[in-house]
Amino acid sequence: MEIQIKPKPWGKEIWFAHTDKYAGKILEIKKGHRYSLQYHKRKFETQYVLEGRVKMTYGKEEIILNPGDKIDITPGTVHRAEGLEDSKILEVSTPDLDDVVKIEDDYGRKGEGNDDALDTKLSTKL
Repeated sequence: MEIQIKPKPWGKEIWFAHTDKYAGKILEIKKGHRYSLQYHKRKFETQYVLEGRVKMTYGKEEIILNPGDKIDITPGTVHRAEGLEDSKILEVSTPDLDDVVKIEDDYGRKGEGNDDALDTKLSTKL
């Protein structure tokens, strides 16, 4: 697969691997922005902070993650990352990249799955 850049209203995702067995991407979250409060039905993922500081909602907890910290997210776990600084997170996961259920979103996105056209439109408003 070729590297794909996915604009998001909170920053962007860089998809660098997507096979039938695993996926890898980098989440770039802008300071003061956060992705949807969400969970996955099938997807397992591990997020590792490369740069910046992140406030991670993980179930009912809020955890501050710094460079070198990681968190494992299992299916059904409600989670969200917020950039306390401009941040980069390395994410490795099962290949279910469209398996997302949005519970709450600062940008008005909702439902299941990803909408690349809407994300691109919203990202240009920042």
